[in-house]
Amino acid sequence: MKKNPLIKIGFLKTPTDNFSTTGGLKKYWKSVKPLIEQRENHFANVWKNGSEEEIFAELVFCLFTPQSKAVSCWAAVNKLADNNMIFEASAGEIAKTISNVRFHNNKARFAVEARTLFTSGKKMKIKEKLASFDDIYKLREWIIINIKGIGYKEAGHFLRNIGIGKDLAILDRHILKNLKIFGAIKEIPKTLSPKIYKETEKQMQNFSKKIGIPMSHMDMLLWCKESGGIFK
Repeated sequence: MKKNPLIKIGFLKTPTDNFSTTGGLKKYWKSVKPLIEQRENHFANVWKNGSEEEIFAELVFCLFTPQSKAVSCWAAVNKLADNNMIFEASAGEIAKTISNVRFHNNKARFAVEARTLFTSGKKMKIKEKLASFDDIYKLREWIIINIKGIGYKEAGHFLRNIGIGKDLAILDRHILKNLKIFGAIKEIPKTLSPKIYKETEKQMQNFSKKIGIPMSHMDMLLWCKESGGIFK
């Protein structure tokens, strides 16, 4: 495959505030909404105009993120892509290049296995496979079953980042903490089994609908509140 550098994306800084009411959350949402929409438009453009390789790179990013910083993971993906490694290199070569990513040996292997899954006749066909599903929840299940290293959070993150998973939850400890603060859930689950994940996701969707903030904005909004910015 030809060298195909990725679209560069930066950390969008936002104001932060300390509040615990839904009224405060809605007010905060209005202040950061333009930046959230800017990032949302970027995600939509990845699906609409991005190449097969760019979409696959988003999957690799989400494979890298567990227990690692998102900014570092995206830098690692860009380094691989800039050197034409993400689509050509062996797991060992990738692992050496992403040594700053936690569990880099396993994650490099997962990336190569995923690459094999979506490659036919030396051509990447991930977009074609994803587009064959007409139900986003069935697609998420297929991804979780067929791609090692991907769970519900990572699958939702990937589908959101390519603009087709707007109503899916990306549940991590920061999101769960804030869902409890704002009364969307009664308690933070001790574990996130598939059943509990989907139940919590439904509660988050209901909360989003109740207060009039789109589900596609909710996790970015809560991340703004926690980190003072939006990334991926």
